[in-house]
Amino acid sequence: MKISIKELEELTRRAVKKYGYTDEEVQVIADVMLYAQLRDNNQGVVKLIDKGIPKDPQAGEIVIEKETPISARINGKKNHAMLVVGRAVEIVKEKAKKSGFAIAGTFNTNTSSGAIGYYASRLAAEGLIGFAFGRSPQRVAVYGSYEPVFGTNPLAIAIPSDQAPIVLDMSTAATSYFGLVEAQTAGRSIPADFAYDNEGNPTTDPQKAIAGAIRSFDRSYKGSGLALIGEILAGPLVGAAFCGIGDSKGNWGHLIFAIDPELLTERDTLVSHVSEIIHKVKSTKKLPGVDEILMPGEKESRLARQRRESGLIEIEDNLLAELRAVAGEA
Repeated sequence: MKISIKELEELTRRAVKKYGYTDEEVQVIADVMLYAQLRDNNQGVVKLIDKGIPKDPQAGEIVIEKETPISARINGKKNHAMLVVGRAVEIVKEKAKKSGFAIAGTFNTNTSSGAIGYYASRLAAEGLIGFAFGRSPQRVAVYGSYEPVFGTNPLAIAIPSDQAPIVLDMSTAATSYFGLVEAQTAGRSIPADFAYDNEGNPTTDPQKAIAGAIRSFDRSYKGSGLALIGEILAGPLVGAAFCGIGDSKGNWGHLIFAIDPELLTERDTLVSHVSEIIHKVKSTKKLPGVDEILMPGEKESRLARQRRESGLIEIEDNLLAELRAVAGEA
């Protein structure tokens, strides 16, 4: 069903508010979710249905526990990850502009940060090269196993250009957990090579996949290896749980860092050369049936822009009905 973006924004804010967040927190969380929803990223409003995102009653003031001129280790104090990682981005941005490089780790959050590309994009918008890594409770099997041991462990890298930044935003898993929730909500099956059931059999049933394990994004040792790296960078490095060790459900971790191109070159020079690369890549000879070579994030950004211009967005019927139900209970 197509609805106005204005209605979707209002439904999203009302639904988030229902879970106990302040008006300021509602705006931050809604912005991240709508960024995803406008791009058909499964980290959007689907997070508000089912068990939703209730505010932890133990949530306290976010604390920087360790800090240097180029780094910060942030205790999320049980706050929603979108709030904590958003704070980390602001800290990294300010430090990187002063020192040329900055890094921040967050821990002690118990919810997803949403579309990880949102945070890297915010850094690229400031002329920085942004990196973001996240980990979550174990849902993904290592190559050669069907036992979940890693999180879906997304990563994002955003690089400024003279137009929209290049934004690589990817899960190291074949699908995210909320991709399974979306499929289950819509009554859709999933591809046969996405996941295993709890006995190690390939399954197209999202409910059985939730009870089993997701495979790596490329179904090989390479994707599995990248998931392992993400588990380390957004786990033990930042003080979060990892591989089911520690409070896996209550201590999610994230790593954010940024490089100012001025450390190695002129920012304008980098932007110019990145733009040359984009032009060169997009003008390469196309295979039969290929109309356009796309940059990472280009299709999604174009879709979001088109939807903003039209003022309309299509939402799966069951998802919209559940979102309205949640918002109506606010």
